[in-house]
Amino acid sequence: MPRKQKAYAAAGVDVDLGNRVKKGIHALVSSTHGPEVLGKIGGFGGLFRPNFKGMKDPVLVSSVDGVGTKLKIAFATGRHDTIGEDLVNHCINDIAVIGARPLFFLDYIAGGKLDPIVFRQILKGFAKACREGGCALIGGETAQMPGMYHPGEYDVAGTIVGVVDRAKLLDGSKIRRGDVLIGLKGNGLHTNGYSLARHVLFEKLRVPLDHPIPGTKTTFAKELLRVHPNYQPLMASLPSGILHGAAHITGGGLLDNIPRVLPEGCRALIDSRSWKVPILFHLIQHGGEVPQREMYQVFNMGIGMVLVVPPSRAVEACRLTRGIRIGEVVDGPRDVVIE
Repeated sequence: MPRKQKAYAAAGVDVDLGNRVKKGIHALVSSTHGPEVLGKIGGFGGLFRPNFKGMKDPVLVSSVDGVGTKLKIAFATGRHDTIGEDLVNHCINDIAVIGARPLFFLDYIAGGKLDPIVFRQILKGFAKACREGGCALIGGETAQMPGMYHPGEYDVAGTIVGVVDRAKLLDGSKIRRGDVLIGLKGNGLHTNGYSLARHVLFEKLRVPLDHPIPGTKTTFAKELLRVHPNYQPLMASLPSGILHGAAHITGGGLLDNIPRVLPEGCRALIDSRSWKVPILFHLIQHGGEVPQREMYQVFNMGIGMVLVVPPSRAVEACRLTRGIRIGEVVDGPRDVVIE
């Protein structure tokens, strides 16, 4: 006799499928674990026993984020591993600007129906980025919610916890007039501005995803799925005390993110001619007739992280981070001026 389908599965939530899929991820997730991780994946909470040796006053730093409508590109292309890397790296960068190094990461994946192939791709991206970032993936949540999402779609979010010695915490208080702004080059749109980019590229210009960007051999799909870089290792390579502040250029672009770390009476003066803005941003700006100021408020424009250093250490900082000098701190209201 054929086995009758369980009532919950008939309603759209297959608990047994979820359990089978999760059983196959232990090896993948455990590859991110060090001796600090206690217990096994699948418990009610992840266990992490930190080692704060060498720190006088350790401070825990946490952040939570998602990847926005970049997910729409993953849905359209059927590629989901880069989304996992994007999320982890974005979260690491958000705590790196405070001077923290990552300790552990937790994920949340929700969709209408669990697709084992897609689920594994996302988890592979999480694990890869966690390994490369020195961060343990210690747990998460997978929610099946039929009726909440369009078929084949899902959402992801992540929470990260890191640590910084209080004496090395970056809060912007050391920033002074004359400090130099160093830009670390971006790698595409990262995880912000995709709603506007998709509107211009696919609704107004109607460009196919598999077509190359004009003047390049890179397709729109590949360009739009470039992995958000993790800047924390570069920042950690700088000698102690060299950083006066840092800003992760995410939603809000250069205009809104840099002021978050500036003290009162300090203005960021940026020379937009100091770096080459990638062609994709020009295409979006001209195709959508987007004012230049709005471009710098929505997108990173080719600069993924901004470091603030004293002028005497600017050359050294550029050499160690492969960054470029893009401006300086001047007297004025706490804002950004793009020249």
